[in-house]
Amino acid sequence: MELIEQKELAPQRHERLLQIMSKEHVVRVEELARQLRVSSATVRRDLDELEDLGEIRRVHGGAVGIGSRLEEPLFDDKTSLAAKEKQRIARAALKFIEPNDTVYLDGGSTVLELARLLKDRSNITVVTNSIRAAIELAARGPRLILIGGELRRLSQTLVGALTRLTLDGLHLDKAFMGTIGLTLEEGLTTTDPSEAYTKELVMKHAREVYLLADHSKVGKVSFTQAGQLKRLRVLIMDDGIDRKFAQRLRKLGVDVVRA
Repeated sequence: MELIEQKELAPQRHERLLQIMSKEHVVRVEELARQLRVSSATVRRDLDELEDLGEIRRVHGGAVGIGSRLEEPLFDDKTSLAAKEKQRIARAALKFIEPNDTVYLDGGSTVLELARLLKDRSNITVVTNSIRAAIELAARGPRLILIGGELRRLSQTLVGALTRLTLDGLHLDKAFMGTIGLTLEEGLTTTDPSEAYTKELVMKHAREVYLLADHSKVGKVSFTQAGQLKRLRVLIMDDGIDRKFAQRLRKLGVDVVRA
């Protein structure tokens, strides 16, 4: 009888499930079961069916709405999004850079704002895969090391397996990273596997990892994982960050700085 009822109610459950995911973006099985008042096993079956239909994407312990998967805009378009928030985040990140540090600058638009603040810091070394950051620092400022790799024109970065040749020989005190998406379940995500490869490699080599991201990245999942939350020491985000999300990050050992 239970199976018959589940089959009869499945279309209604699917519609309600998709409504929940359109609001929450990333939802765990247990939370869906609670809201739908069904068993976790029923939710898993529903999610499998919806994934087969291309409506959602399964992730470990839950699901992601297809509408929340991010596509990556052109780099120049990214720099104009949340510009003031990015500048505040960059200024907050600057306080963590100390004399004689070797710092890595990722290719994100928020990290580029940090690069612009380093033009008078001749007492540090900057390692980067960002063409834009290198241009900002080419005339004056820190000692500059640009890692090799394949040029990814969309993000203006050097990425892929060739970046290992340089990174394996370096010790990084601090890495300042960007991301396309950020969730508790998936960690950092981005659109390109080669970019993700280089991001994860950097995070393994750095003594401390700082993530610079505006609050719009939270709850969004892009194509491929680009780093685990356990690698992060600090998240620097604008004051639009959700309080509960910040609390859960702190429980995982990540310091949260509101810019």
